[in-house]
Amino acid sequence: MSKSKVEAKIGSFFNSVSNFFSGGDQIPWCDNDVVVGCEREVAEAQKGSSDELLNECIMRLSWALVHSRRPEDVQRGIAMLEASLASNNSPLQTREKLYLLAIGYYRSGDYSRSMDLAEQCLMIAPDWRQAQTLKKAIEDRIKKDGVIGIGIAAAGVGLIAGGIAAALAKKK
Repeated sequence: MSKSKVEAKIGSFFNSVSNFFSGGDQIPWCDNDVVVGCEREVAEAQKGSSDELLNECIMRLSWALVHSRRPEDVQRGIAMLEASLASNNSPLQTREKLYLLAIGYYRSGDYSRSMDLAEQCLMIAPDWRQAQTLKKAIEDRIKKDGVIGIGIAAAGVGLIAGGIAAALAKKK
């Protein structure tokens, strides 16, 4: 095997390990400048635009916030979406808001709430690919976190057993 093939295999291995520990999923992230642009759109729309345009701008801002890398943005997006769910929505709007809420809870680490919301989306639209993809990402994340938890617990047990063995050996 050539040196470049070996390097490619090693690189591929490290990328997969990195993806595993970083939670590499297919859900897009949003840059802060997009959030700022959406906030500007909402501010402009509040200055006399139609309610429909304002609602569209708020939905874009909500999307940007729950896809942000900044936890405070994600929390703000969740709050906006929860507040807007109470208003009269078409089934399509409800589905979109539930999906964005599911993304927000996924990003904030509340996987059970995210799963509940993704399943609600799928009850409204069973063939909706985005919700199916999100549900799979949640399931994968829960499995991965379980594997990491088991590894941490096993390491802890090993350290305790090693400490006891060392103490007993020292005592003799």
